[in-house]
Amino acid sequence: MIEWWQILLITLYAFYQILDEITIVSSAGSPVFAGFITGLIMGDLTTGLLIGGSMQLTVLGVGTFGGASRIDANSGTVIATAFSVAVGMDPQLALTSLAVPIAALMVYTDILARMSNVFFAHRIDKNIQDHAYSAITVNYLCGALAWGLSRALPIFLALVFGGPFVASLAEAMQQGVLKVIADGLTLAGGVLPALGFAILLRYLPTKRHIAYLILAFALTSIFITLFGNISAVGAATNVSNSINSVPMLAMAAIGFAFAYMVYQRSVEGGSAPVAKNTTSAKGEIEDDEL
Repeated sequence: MIEWWQILLITLYAFYQILDEITIVSSAGSPVFAGFITGLIMGDLTTGLLIGGSMQLTVLGVGTFGGASRIDANSGTVIATAFSVAVGMDPQLALTSLAVPIAALMVYTDILARMSNVFFAHRIDKNIQDHAYSAITVNYLCGALAWGLSRALPIFLALVFGGPFVASLAEAMQQGVLKVIADGLTLAGGVLPALGFAILLRYLPTKRHIAYLILAFALTSIFITLFGNISAVGAATNVSNSINSVPMLAMAAIGFAFAYMVYQRSVEGGSAPVAKNTTSAKGEIEDDEL
C-alpha cells in the first residue's frame, strides 16, 4: 500500500500544483507533470507518465473560457497513478476507472475554491479603500490557501481512506466479475486521447490550414518509420521489421506529396496581385490604387 511519506509528498504536490497553474504557469500543474511527480514518488515513473500523458491528451482541447470550471485532470492523474502503482492496477484501467471520474468530481471542489476566493477578493477591495496593506497580504494568502486545500484535502482523504476500496475494485476488475466491464473501459481509454485531439481540432482553423496538418502527419510518420528501422537494425538482424515498415513509409511519402501540392495550390491561388505604381506627376496617389 501507500506509505505515509508518499501520502505526505503527494499531498504537498497537490497543494502546490493548482497554485502553479493559476499563478506561475510553469507547467508543473499539468497532467503529464502530475504523472511524472506522482510516479517518481511511488517508484514507477513509466506508469505515471503513461497515465499523465493520456490525461494530457484527453483534456488537450478543453479550455476554461470565461473562467468556467473544467475537469481537474491533474488530481485525477495523481490519484490514478498512486493507486495503480500501489495495488498493481493496469494503467489503462486506472485511467478510465479512476482518473476520469475523479477528475470530473473535482469540478465541485474547484467551484468551492472559486466561491471562497470571491469572498477574499471583496475583502481585498475593502482593504485597498482603507489603505490596510498588511490585511491585503493576509487575504491574498487566505485565497491561496483555499485554492491549495481544494486539491490537497480530497487527495489526502482519498489516499488515506480509499486504499481498501480501490484494492478490492482492482481485484474485481482484473480477475472477478467486473472483468468484462474493465475490458470495455480499457478499450474506451484508448479513445480518450483521440477525443482530446478532436476537441482541439474543432476550435483550430483546421480547414484553412489543412495542408499544414497533412504535412505534419506525413513528417511524423516518416520520422517514426526511420527511428523504428534504426532501432530494429541496432537491436538485431530481424529483417521482417524493416519490411513491415515499408508500407507506412510509402503512405507517409504520399501524404507528404499531397500536402505539398495543396500547399502550393493555396499559395498560388491566394496571392494578391501587385499594385501598379499609379503615382501622378505631382506625387499624389490616384484613385484606382486606393
